[in-house]
Amino acid sequence: MAGPLSAGPAVRDGAPPTARTAGRLTGPALRFGSLLARRALLLAALLALVFAAVELLPGDAADATSERGESTADTATRRELLGLDRPVAERFLDWMTALPTGDLGTSARGERVRDLLSGPFPNTLVLGGLALLLTVCVSLGLGCWAALRPGRAVDRMVSASATAVLALPEFVVAVALVLVFALWTDLLPAVTTSGADGAPASWEMLVLPVLALAIPQIGWNTRIVRAALADEAKAPHIETAVLDGLSPRRVLTHHVLPGALPAVAAGAATSTGMLLGGAVVVETVFNYPGIGAVLAGAVGDRDTPVIAGVVMVTGAVITCVLLLADLVRARAAGGRI
Repeated sequence: MAGPLSAGPAVRDGAPPTARTAGRLTGPALRFGSLLARRALLLAALLALVFAAVELLPGDAADATSERGESTADTATRRELLGLDRPVAERFLDWMTALPTGDLGTSARGERVRDLLSGPFPNTLVLGGLALLLTVCVSLGLGCWAALRPGRAVDRMVSASATAVLALPEFVVAVALVLVFALWTDLLPAVTTSGADGAPASWEMLVLPVLALAIPQIGWNTRIVRAALADEAKAPHIETAVLDGLSPRRVLTHHVLPGALPAVAAGAATSTGMLLGGAVVVETVFNYPGIGAVLAGAVGDRDTPVIAGVVMVTGAVITCVLLLADLVRARAAGGRI
């Protein structure tokens, strides 16, 4: 006769298997949704600060874009057309309300911000993406190389070089690269020219801007990789792998490096924001057709929708990369976000 003990695992565990499975799936989904909401709120707060900061600058878009000899009445009329006579909070709410539809507003010169950014922003993404790829590859290689020789001359040299390089601003690196590779040796072009599609005319024009962006971040990420590998090497299972007779290279690639990936991913994600921020300076030095020139012109024009649009698209990219890094850390931690 069937009794309570024969009711099966569904009764003994207090919930049917489908409910337990749903619970295991719902928990991470809720945590990921909460994380996404926090990132979105942070981006919204940053956009609000952009509107407030532009409002504090002297003058406004109507004054900055006025033509020579224009009357005060004409400037006042344009100010009203641009909505600058309304409170900044009201303008911000209107801009945010239109944002889910993909509408980034209209610039002070009458251009749609989305169209204004559609050409330069992909160029900036290419520049930042190549710099990030180079940063990750080189920093992983240098960090692993130093980790295979702990305490030796190579380890000390890599650590010292990384510390020196990360202190260099992108502008200084860009000027040095121009001097060496463009003016002294004439190996690479110092100025970027655009093709018919608005992109750089040749791949050679990408080399110096990518290097100028990547070199400081290589120093930063090399230190992160080296420190993460050193911390992971102290774990008990690493000592077991060594005692089992595995080669140092195999211990590093199959045991130490996988455990250090969360810290490496976090460092790379942090570098994404620094790369996109530094791109504004680097693009100016190399005359690169990215959002740097658009942003500089918008600040001069006190053009809040354009500035906010640049912050929005770059912030969205950085948020996606941060979420990807969170997923890598969650996978390494057994699925806990």
